[in-house]
Amino acid sequence: MAETSESYPPIEPSNFDLIVIGTGLPESIIAAAASTAGKTVLHLDPNSFYGSHYSSLTLTELTSFLQSQNPNNQSHSATSDTDVHVTTRSIYSDIEINTYDQIVNEHSRKFIIDVSGPRVLFCADVAVDLLLKSSANQYVEFKNIDASFVCDENGKLVNVPDSKSAVFRDKSLKFSEKNQLFGFFKLVQGHLEAVKGGSNGDDERIVSSEDLESPFVAFLDKMKFPAKIKSIILYAIAMVDYDQDAGESCKNMIKTRDGIDRLALYHSSVGRFPNALGALIYPIYGQGELAQAFCRRAAVKGCLYVLRMPVISLILDKDGGNYRGVKLVSGQELTSHQLVMGPSFTITSSLVKSPSESLQEASKVFGIGDVSGKLARGICITKSSLKPDIMNCLVIYPPRSLHPDQTTSIRVLQLGSNLAVSPSGMFVIYISVVCDDTLEGKKLLHTVVKSLFSVRASGTTDSNITDQADSTEVKPTLLWSALYIQDLIEGSMGPVVTTPTPDGNLNYSDLLGVTSKLFQKLYPDDEFFPETNNSESVDKHEDDNKELES
Repeated sequence: MAETSESYPPIEPSNFDLIVIGTGLPESIIAAAASTAGKTVLHLDPNSFYGSHYSSLTLTELTSFLQSQNPNNQSHSATSDTDVHVTTRSIYSDIEINTYDQIVNEHSRKFIIDVSGPRVLFCADVAVDLLLKSSANQYVEFKNIDASFVCDENGKLVNVPDSKSAVFRDKSLKFSEKNQLFGFFKLVQGHLEAVKGGSNGDDERIVSSEDLESPFVAFLDKMKFPAKIKSIILYAIAMVDYDQDAGESCKNMIKTRDGIDRLALYHSSVGRFPNALGALIYPIYGQGELAQAFCRRAAVKGCLYVLRMPVISLILDKDGGNYRGVKLVSGQELTSHQLVMGPSFTITSSLVKSPSESLQEASKVFGIGDVSGKLARGICITKSSLKPDIMNCLVIYPPRSLHPDQTTSIRVLQLGSNLAVSPSGMFVIYISVVCDDTLEGKKLLHTVVKSLFSVRASGTTDSNITDQADSTEVKPTLLWSALYIQDLIEGSMGPVVTTPTPDGNLNYSDLLGVTSKLFQKLYPDDEFFPETNNSESVDKHEDDNKELES
């Protein structure tokens, strides 16, 4: 895998069934699925690393990546009136990076930071099933998330009683509350078993069709749950984003049917694997390992990889203006039947000489995805845990638990050194919240930071920081932080497929659903990863020989 920064070796062959630009998780899965289906695939990325917006990077790499995501306005000379130029659009904005202690810089290369955090996998979700089905699981290792907490009405972080055994052990719950939860979990389990067994609506275990179509919060009110228990079920187990008590102003009121499905995912995840006692797991070395796992799987199936290779334009045929191929920064032209582009790539015809009518309409024709919303994301580094003696944990702040104007859940994920993402004794903490605009998002991020951490002022030392999270626990001291806004861009399917950005969910279920649909539209006659023998041997030398880095 020879590398050179000054010359670009020619790519052979020059014609493929599919060309993919960007190595984000959706692009990597599509490349692996297409390769598995016997397609010839070329996978390109202008970056020097795999994963794009789903990557895991060192602190220096992360800072450079976030700040480099600005529109690429470089103009390349058009060689043909059938060139449509490929440019990049900014996905991140309002980036605030602060270093409060130089010890972070001294260990900067020992941190592995997720661009798309916080994110985990449920042990029983579709991402785990896909890893097993595609055999990509052999390239990734996971560890359990030790605990989950939710902020109660008094501002305290309490355990999430996510199973019958957890409810039984929870000392913060009253006897009556435990009985309510036991009964509710039993009802949900009975409903799911009855539906799976084909029972009809007369079965007393089945939730009525009227209740299934009603708002989940109304069903919980019908069960007479107190606000504390209702909040735990809605926001810490069902992982709902928006305030479900907001009535008609709620942007996404989930139905009971969806709520039960979410509870079923959570409960079926608890104890699925013997080495993961809880519901949630996280990949050792970061979420970027997932994209790399599918890239490795694709390489084994024949996909060709070229990093550090920008695409400067698309080539259209002269007759109908349909996609025909790509032109690389090296000047080489490659052809393919299909093209997939990551969400930060877009096209423009304004730079093309003598544009024809088809080129003027290129953006509309190619259906590049538009921005559909925003996420506020934060990354913080500390020297102590949010909860004593807990290495890896998830913390949920339900709507209005931190701020009266907080209309959405805020998710916080703490990761420690046993996941190989930080030096020993330090923790990486991710924050994420859906927001309407930058002002709201930044306000919520700063509220979380102020609530969770002691921010060291200039000239202070650890010994004279006395801010406390409560009467018994001292707030962790903030050593470094990055706060930024990320655009949400949905996948789109035109003559060119564009993949989505990371969404605001904790897991990958929705993203994988979109990715599967994009693949099926590309190849309606091919199965999305047919069942294979999971013990299939992989020749490392074959894997390496399929990679070509310019």
